[in-house]
Amino acid sequence: PVKWTYTAKKIADKTYEIHLTATIQNTWHLYSQAQPADAINQPTEILFKKNPLLIFDGKVKEVGKMELFKDTRLKISANQYADKVDFVQKVKLKGNARTNVVGSVEYQTCDDKKCLPPKKIDFSVALQ
Repeated sequence: PVKWTYTAKKIADKTYEIHLTATIQNTWHLYSQAQPADAINQPTEILFKKNPLLIFDGKVKEVGKMELFKDTRLKISANQYADKVDFVQKVKLKGNARTNVVGSVEYQTCDDKKCLPPKKIDFSVALQ
């Protein structure tokens, strides 16, 4: 239910934004990295492999329309996205080198009836 694309956008000299974009099928949801205390779902987790050529600037930002899901019967809630969400990480190159930003995304998707088991996928984005 989720299709991922990975891109790098140069925003300044030796500075890039890494975009991990999730396109979510109709009726499905993907969970935010930050969840309420009563959430039982798997939050999206983005891990980057250490790279001596890179400095990671700040935390991964989420760009999209976050919805708060509440289930009064089960007394749970969740921060989730429908349709599309873009996870953005700013990185800086330490020198004039070519490298890739490598890592993984672990996420869970649910619709109105069921949740799929968490899934982990690897990614690699070239900095041009």
